[in-house]
Amino acid sequence: MKLSEVKTALEQLERVDFKLENGTAVPEHFHVTEVGKITKHFIDCGGVVRTEEKIGFQLWNANDFDHRLKPQKLLNIIRLSERKLELHDAEIEVEYQGETIGKFALDFDGSAFVLRSTSTTCLAQDSCGIPAEQLPKKLTILTTEANCCTPSSGCC
Repeated sequence: MKLSEVKTALEQLERVDFKLENGTAVPEHFHVTEVGKITKHFIDCGGVVRTEEKIGFQLWNANDFDHRLKPQKLLNIIRLSERKLELHDAEIEVEYQGETIGKFALDFDGSAFVLRSTSTTCLAQDSCGIPAEQLPKKLTILTTEANCCTPSSGCC
């Protein structure tokens, strides 16, 4: 989700809610402790130099149970960040504390912002030497391809 989409969603909301993909709500007394420009300059395993820019939101829960971030307040924080940090309309990356700090993509379901799990991948699959059949596959693809048993079938 890009910053412009977050701002559009906030303009329609009466309250700001975040939740994980599994439906678990981020406590309503969360704080947005950071809005930042994240620039990553790196080299992949194929030797290609790359630059990536995202906008970071950091969510934090305090023992401030009376706190409630309003949509207009978050919009004000975003607008200030755009001016001070010269933010472009980039993808949002959210940091949120679970057992460790997790990095999430952001989505919107019409009423709440959804923290979507992210994963790594090889950016140089054509030159890193790993045969295509040995590259990791999503579990949904594996179960479809292998025609594996289902969790409730009793086969495992």
